[in-house]
Amino acid sequence: MKARRIIIGLGIILAFCVPAIKLAAQTPPLPVLPFPGAASEGTSRLPPATPLVPFVDLSVRNPTSGNEVAFSIQLLLLLTVLTLAPSIFILMTSFLRISIVLDFIKRALSLQQVPPNQVILGISLFITIFVMWPTFDTIYQRSIKPLTEGNISTSEAFLEAEAPLRLFMFNQMRAESSRDTIRLFMAMRGLERPATLADVPTYVLIPAFILNELTIAFKIGILLFIPFIVIDMVVASALMSMGMMMLPPVMISMPFKLMLFILVDGWGLLTGQIIRSFV
Repeated sequence: MKARRIIIGLGIILAFCVPAIKLAAQTPPLPVLPFPGAASEGTSRLPPATPLVPFVDLSVRNPTSGNEVAFSIQLLLLLTVLTLAPSIFILMTSFLRISIVLDFIKRALSLQQVPPNQVILGISLFITIFVMWPTFDTIYQRSIKPLTEGNISTSEAFLEAEAPLRLFMFNQMRAESSRDTIRLFMAMRGLERPATLADVPTYVLIPAFILNELTIAFKIGILLFIPFIVIDMVVASALMSMGMMMLPPVMISMPFKLMLFILVDGWGLLTGQIIRSFV
């Protein structure tokens, strides 16, 4: 019975497929149309393909000198500068000193989560922009703007941008102890004693400036800790005299330190003194 159903189904399929096959065999083939502009002899040569993407010149020309600089080299230099930009901003500006001092005041107040580290870094960033704005403006006027207008070359723009930063770092190392740091790095490199500040190489000036900023920031941090340490000692002595040995003194002293800090306008005084330290 099952075999009979299979045979009947195959017969129905063949009954529909055979006429369709015969109709397809009787249909004439479609004519082949020649390409526009092809030869009339019926040749099978295809016309040249039109390029989809036009030619792009990847060279940058200096209108004053006529020199050509490869775009790939300029792109490589730009990516290198962007990669080093965070390190340059952190270590070669006032950001290092400001961020360390703000972190010291947070620890001196015995604050763990308030304000968050992102807020501390944000405050340091904007204070740094405020302090460094004359230097940044000089770099833009002497280096970036003439470079974009094509008036100076890339090497000249680099030298013009380096000079204001070197001057800022030299101004922060006016003390004799700071000059000792420069002499230390010059001696480690085996260089002669410089006659002027212009004779100090940049690769010597940068680490000397970093150590100088760390030293100044730690000195400010010690001065900030002194009044708050006195409050901690007074509170700890009071708790011991009352026999409250298990109560952490930090829990009691922190409100007193916060009240003292707010009453003397701590944020205003701290910010003003930090900014004055760079003048």
